[in-house]
Amino acid sequence: MDVFEAIRRRRSIRKYHRKNLDWNTIIRLLEAARLAPSAKNLQPWKFIVVSDQELKDKLVKACYNQKFIADASIVIVGIGDAELSPRRYQTDVTIALEHIVLEATELGLGTCWIGAFKEDEVKELLKIPNKYRVVALLTVGYPAESPPPRPRKKLKEIVYHNVYGVELR
Repeated sequence: MDVFEAIRRRRSIRKYHRKNLDWNTIIRLLEAARLAPSAKNLQPWKFIVVSDQELKDKLVKACYNQKFIADASIVIVGIGDAELSPRRYQTDVTIALEHIVLEATELGLGTCWIGAFKEDEVKELLKIPNKYRVVALLTVGYPAESPPPRPRKKLKEIVYHNVYGVELR
């Protein structure tokens, strides 16, 4: 599968088969994140791979009771070093997590971005030091659903040429 095909196939998956991922697959996902670009190549990210069922169950509560989190094979928590890169860590961690999403899609896995969470609870639960900020969580696993594509705006609704308001020709 090429990158564009992975982009087209990606869906937010909220139903998973309860099946473990092998470590080689997990390492491949993390390698995709490691290769992501970052401002000044600071790489201000750390990733916590949560596979323990009890911890995933507790993350459900910290993520406003999004129950499907507990069913995913793993949850990858992307954290940024706010001291190392105070203005860019969020962008850099997000890019790295999206690399994971696209690689997971290529491997036939499903993912879902989790942006609604209580940061203090996630940090306490996973023993994340104060200097780090939780940027997002990703569920990853074998999809138990195949949702259709969501509607997208047409390019002419979102793209301008040279300056705002000038249609791309």
